Amino acid sequence: MKPSLLNCLVTLLCAATTFGAQAADAAKAAPKGDAARGQAVATAVCGACHGPDGNSAVPVNPKLAGQHADYLYKQMKNFKAADGKQPERTNAIMNGMIAAFDDGQMRDIAAYFSAQTQKGEVAKSRETIELGQKLYRGGDQAKGLPACAACHGPAGAGIPAQFPRIGGQFAEYTEAQLKAFREGSRANDPNKMMRMVALKMTDAEIKAVSDYIAGLR
Repeated sequence: MKPSLLNCLVTLLCAATTFGAQAADAAKAAPKGDAARGQAVATAVCGACHGPDGNSAVPVNPKLAGQHADYLYKQMKNFKAADGKQPERTNAIMNGMIAAFDDGQMRDIAAYFSAQTQKGEVAKSRETIELGQKLYRGGDQAKGLPACAACHGPAGAGIPAQFPRIGGQFAEYTEAQLKAFREGSRANDPNKMMRMVALKMTDAEIKAVSDYIAGLR
């Protein structure tokens, strides 16, 4: 078995062992949102930045269309302050926007955007496509960098309730999030998984893999 493939399998096995059971239990227990109810709020409020159908036109605002509802709901919860504590994820705009929504509304919004079809991006850098593909598919065994595909899948579709869809996302947004994880300014990843991954990546590697991810379908 090739080292890169072994690396993918080991990483995926560890991730599944860590999150599989609890994610499945959470998915069964959590009430499902109503996409029809969520449409009115999503298009009137969220649509200004993320597009009425979740296909943002601006790279600083991520595409939400087709994202797993569980992941969208988690991010909204993380942006919302609760019990007198600071939100787990900090963003001046999102913290203010989410503050007005109750739990049911957040689930409805998540359900609506999840049901939309993403209009994917494309990889733009021919110079870095080989490096991006190598890192995404096989990681870098020499420095313990796992393959992105191990958790997010070969096409970037992710795993519902565990790992988000990343394929087709703006390269600029993915790059910004990886750097935020590396710097610790974003810290809402379970068990520091993304922070530990990003710490092992250079700026050039982050840019290359982000561009490659944008072209995944």
